Amino acid sequence: MNIGIRLHDTAPGTLKQRLGFVHDQGFTCAHIALGMTLEGFSMQDAPDQLTPEVAAHVRQDLADTDMECAVLGCYLNLADPNPERRAHTQEIYKAHLRAAPLIGARVVGTETYANPESRFPEGAPRSVEAFRLFMDSLRPVVRYAEEVGAILAVEMVYHHIIATAERAQRMLEELPSPNLQIILDAVNLIGPGFDGQAEELTADAIRRLGDRVRVLHMKDFTVLPDGGIHSQACGTGRMRFEKLLTLAKKHNLPMTLEDTVPENAEAARLHLEKIAAALPA
Repeated sequence: MNIGIRLHDTAPGTLKQRLGFVHDQGFTCAHIALGMTLEGFSMQDAPDQLTPEVAAHVRQDLADTDMECAVLGCYLNLADPNPERRAHTQEIYKAHLRAAPLIGARVVGTETYANPESRFPEGAPRSVEAFRLFMDSLRPVVRYAEEVGAILAVEMVYHHIIATAERAQRMLEELPSPNLQIILDAVNLIGPGFDGQAEELTADAIRRLGDRVRVLHMKDFTVLPDGGIHSQACGTGRMRFEKLLTLAKKHNLPMTLEDTVPENAEAARLHLEKIAAALPA
């Protein structure tokens, strides 16, 4: 199994020190958000800062620590209602897409936020208006991914624009490009009051999107007294991972842990490996 971790959840240090630390904990890949792990890097200045030289530096750090970049994170709002900010955000995405092949990143990862100031109608951000704004903004970014040979992977979150597997499927149908793929974080599909449907939501996402998933984000959850969902390290909650691990084995997918701390990250990895070892061959 190719199990990694979100690098900004690890012990502090330089990018290379962080990579070395998680390698020593038994991980083989990482989710890298440069603004959180590369000293002096500003996401807003990425169009100028993310040069081929910087990408080469990141790639060398990965090689020196025998690690892979599963996800190069660019979690910015492509549905920003302000046209100037939205255009600048698209340029930030393009900078990450240019850098991804140079770094060796499998995908550039994102989610689909909607600003409170968007003033979408009732039901926002799941409204048709929000979806249309996101798709109009996404289209040129995906076309650019095609030009540079990179993959943009969208992650579903129940309170975002691409909130469900059904809506992600619609996104892929409207923009049928091999350079647009999916990051599956099953816990992100669980909204307040949905915890009993976790396995059903996971199965539906795999049925609709399994062939388009390129990375799995792995975490656990518990239910708060008010019915909300609290995400946490794998093995510390009520999530069942068999379906996700079967998908990972079938497609040889990398997985990156989320919501860990250095003290429990290795235990979370071992928990997944133990379940995977018990699955049918």
